This record gives sequence, structure tokens and C-alpha cells, in this order.
Amino acid sequence: MRQKLNLITLGVRDLAVSLQFYRDGLGWKPSNASQNNIVFFDLGGVGLALYPRNLLAEDVTVSAEGTGFSGITLAHNAKSVEEVDGVLSKAEKAGAKIIKKAQNVFWGGYSGYFSDPDGHLWEVAWNPMIEFDEKDALLL
Repeated sequence: MRQKLNLITLGVRDLAVSLQFYRDGLGWKPSNASQNNIVFFDLGGVGLALYPRNLLAEDVTVSAEGTGFSGITLAHNAKSVEEVDGVLSKAEKAGAKIIKKAQNVFWGGYSGYFSDPDGHLWEVAWNPMIEFDEKDALLL
């Protein structure tokens, strides 16, 4: 298997609400590949899809019921402390719940967390040890 992540699909309770949050609230542009039951966002080499939670669970053949911490977070790596604060503020104005206010963290960076309308956790972080290439891809 190639060491490559191509697409992250979030199961959402209400596709219209989630689309409004990501498109109108965060300012992301849906891909032309989007259809009635699925919305795609091009994240610069990795795609994010929003798909009804019940249909995603049906496709996986598991129950759509589930609560609590899912064991996964998504991350937006910022280029500055100020960008972290700005992204968290924008997310909150769009309806996100701030889970952890931005703060200096034990690993030497600055980060905070928000949850989207479906409770998916996003970390917004500035890491002084991470660099970006000319296309904004992380250099690890």
C-alpha cells in the first residue's frame, strides 16, 4: 500500500447544515465533483468529503449510533500564532464550539480545538518545527 492519504469523509447528521458551516462559515469552496448527497472540498492534495452519517454507516455496514470521543482529530496547521487565533475566531463565528482555547502547549507550539456542527474535532495549531513548501504542503 502506498503511504498516502487521499480523502477524509465525515459522516454528518444534516448535510445542509454542515455545508453551510464549511462553505459559508469557514469560506471553503466546494468542488465541482460534489453531488446531491455528498460535498467535496479540495484541501490541496487531500480531499474532505461531507456525507450523511446514516448513509456512510450503511456503506461501512456498521451502526450509525455512536457517541463520545471517536479517537480522531483533524488539524489545520497555521503559519503563525495570529493565524491560529484568527481561524478559531472564524470557526466560532460560523457556529463551531471552542473545545480548548488556543494556548502555548507542551511541545513548544500554540494550539486550540473546535468542534464542527457534528462534533468532529479540529485542532488549529502553529508548530515552530514544521515548514511548508511553495504549495503550502507540510514538510515533515
